Amino acid sequence: MKITKKASATWTGNLKQGKGLISSESGVLMNTPYGFNTRFEGVRGTNPEELIGAAHSGCFTMALTMVLGEARLTAEKIITTAQVTLEEKSGGFEITSVHLHVKARVPNATEAQFQEMANKAKVNCPVSKLLKANITLEATLESSIEKKAG
Repeated sequence: MKITKKASATWTGNLKQGKGLISSESGVLMNTPYGFNTRFEGVRGTNPEELIGAAHSGCFTMALTMVLGEARLTAEKIITTAQVTLEEKSGGFEITSVHLHVKARVPNATEAQFQEMANKAKVNCPVSKLLKANITLEATLESSIEKKAG
């Protein structure tokens, strides 16, 4: 099985005063605003790190649910938080880490079982594997100057 999903971002203006809009194929995000101020200045709004955290926590939680099911266990509740760290390094900014914090109520699971299953889910979660992904790029430069018919 192969699934491909799309999301898009549009930006106008310079980095600090410019504004961006993020949309997802499903429509859950539809022209959701983001900008320099929401990413670096703590202004309310979304940013790439928050979206990565949402994706990672959701993916990990589903992976853990699958691993639990393989062991014939079902969680009553799982709450996962992903803390994504963006740091300024000598070459610019980079995401340096993601810390997953999971709390779960799983009847009949021992602590050792749960730790083993949580680690298995972390390793096998597709978003956890993201940094090992084959990232491809197609870049098209559109001219802002239209040619006049002459």
